[in-house]
Amino acid sequence: MYSRLSRFLQLALLLGNAFAASAVAQTATLDDATVIGYTNNSVTSFMGIPFAEPPLGDLRLRLPKPITSYSGTINATQPATQCIQLPLPIRTDLPPELLQDMIAYLEVLESGAGLPQSEDCLTVNIQVPEGTLPGDKLPVIAFIFGGGFAIGSTAQMPGDGIVQRSVAMGQPVIFAAMNYRLHAFGFLGGKEVKEAGVGNLGLHDQREGLRWIHTHIAAFGGDPDRVTIWGPSAGAISVGLQMVTNGGDTEGLFRGAIMSSGSPLPSGDITNLQLTYDTIVEHAGCANSSDTLECLRQVPADTLLAAAETLPSLFGYPGLATPWAPRADGVFLEDAPQHLVLSGSVADVPFITGDSLDEGTVFASGSFNVTTEDAFRAYVEQFFFSGVPEASLAPLFELYPNDPAQGSPFGTGDDNQLAPMYKRMAAFQGDMIFQAPRRFILDHRSSQQDTWTFINERGRSGGLGVAHGSDFGAALSGADDLADYIIQFTATRDPNGASNRTIPWPKYDTVNRQALHVVEEGLNIGNDTLRLAAMGGLTALSIAFPL
Repeated sequence: MYSRLSRFLQLALLLGNAFAASAVAQTATLDDATVIGYTNNSVTSFMGIPFAEPPLGDLRLRLPKPITSYSGTINATQPATQCIQLPLPIRTDLPPELLQDMIAYLEVLESGAGLPQSEDCLTVNIQVPEGTLPGDKLPVIAFIFGGGFAIGSTAQMPGDGIVQRSVAMGQPVIFAAMNYRLHAFGFLGGKEVKEAGVGNLGLHDQREGLRWIHTHIAAFGGDPDRVTIWGPSAGAISVGLQMVTNGGDTEGLFRGAIMSSGSPLPSGDITNLQLTYDTIVEHAGCANSSDTLECLRQVPADTLLAAAETLPSLFGYPGLATPWAPRADGVFLEDAPQHLVLSGSVADVPFITGDSLDEGTVFASGSFNVTTEDAFRAYVEQFFFSGVPEASLAPLFELYPNDPAQGSPFGTGDDNQLAPMYKRMAAFQGDMIFQAPRRFILDHRSSQQDTWTFINERGRSGGLGVAHGSDFGAALSGADDLADYIIQFTATRDPNGASNRTIPWPKYDTVNRQALHVVEEGLNIGNDTLRLAAMGGLTALSIAFPL
C-alpha cells in the first residue's frame, strides 16, 4: 500500500485533476438514471456511484443499507469522496537513518491529501475500455484498496493503467472499486459492538459493494459471473475474509481471488478490543451515557475521529497489533479467521496470494526503543500473545532469535540493524501477520483448489529492504509482469499464458512448494521454504491463542 506506489499515485491524481479539461463525456443507464462519466486516454470512467445509503445519523455504526433503485442524473465525473481517513503518523524521534527511510516510504500517504472526505462515501468506481457496451460481458476486477483499515480510497488507487494494459494484451477487463468505512467508523470492537451485531462494518460495506457489482455491472459491459476480487495489504486481508465468510458461500459474487500482501488474519474475538472501545467512548464524551453505542452515533464525526486518533498508529510502538484489524464478530466472521479456514469455511475458487520479502520492516519502526531481550519478550507478550503461558511462548524466542543476520531485511547479514531489535522485530511481525498466514492458507487449501503464490524481491529500499507493498504499485499501473498475470487470471482463472512478459507459473502444493519469485532481473520459479519451522511455530501459537 505504500513505497513504490508514490510516484504512480501522484501522477494518477495529477492526471485526474486534468480530466475536466481533456475528457470526453460518456453516459450509462442505471435503472431509470443516466450516469454521466468521461473517457480519457482510452479508458471510460464512472466515479463515485453510490451503492448504499449514506451512513449518517442513525445509520452510523449500522450495517450498510443498499440503494434499491436509481433515477434522475448521476454525475460520475469527479473523484469519489473518501471515507474519513485516520492519519498514520510516524515517530519523529526515530534514529536518523530509519526516519529518513520511513519518510521516503510514506510519501504515498500524501496522495490522498486534499481530496474530499466524508461519512457519505459508500460508492463504487467503474472503469472500462473505451467503447465498451452493455452486453459485452467483459471480465471484472473488483478491487478492494489497502491502508491498514484506517486510510485509503478508490480515489487514491484508480485502475486506468491496468485497464489500458488489458486492452494492449487483447484481454480487456473492467475495473470496479468500492469504498468502505474505516477505523472507528468501520472496524470498532468491543462487546457492545458484538452484541449489536455491527462489527466489521467495513467488510459488510465491501460485501454490499460486491452485490452491487453483481447486480449492475452488466449495464457497463461487465459479466457478473466473471468477477475476481483483488486487493493489496488490508485489501488483500479483506479478500481473504470475503472468502471465509458465509460458510465459504460466495453468493455468486466472485469466481477468483487475488491477495497481494495479506491473507486471513490470526486474529481472535472482537471482544478482545474492549479497551479500544472504552477508550473511544471516553474520548468521545460518551462514558456516562446509558447507551454508549447510541451516543457514538450522535456525536459529530470530527469528535469520533479525534477519539480514534488517541489510539496507537500502525507505525507507532505496537506496530501491527492494530486495533482496527477485523476480528470474529459472530456475524460476518463467525469464528477466528484461521479457525474458519481449518473448518473448511473457504470459498472454493482459485486464488493467488503473495508477499514481499520484508513485510515487517516498516511496522517495526515505531518499536525502535525495544533494546533488550526482556523488553522484546514483554513486547510480544503484551501486544501479540497476551495471557499466553510462558512455557508456550518460550520456543518462539528461539525461532526468532536476537541475531541480525536472521532478521529482516532478510539476506543482508548484520547490515541494516537500524535499532537494537529492529531486524528481529521486523522478522517476527512480518511473518506473524503476513508470511505465516499466507503459507497457512496455502497449506490447507492447495490440495482443495487451484492456488498460486509469489514472493516479491523487487524494489529494495535502504534499511526497509523489499518492504510491504513494494509489489503493488507497478501492478496496479499495468507497468509490470505481475499486472499481466492478474489480468490473465481475471479473464481465465489461470495466470498462465498472459504475455511475453511472463513465464509459466506452477500451481502450489505442499510437497514442492513452488513459488514465482519476482526479482529485479525478471521472473523465476523457486521455492517457498524460508523459515518453515519458525512460521510453523507462529501459526501453531496463533491458532491456539488468536490475537
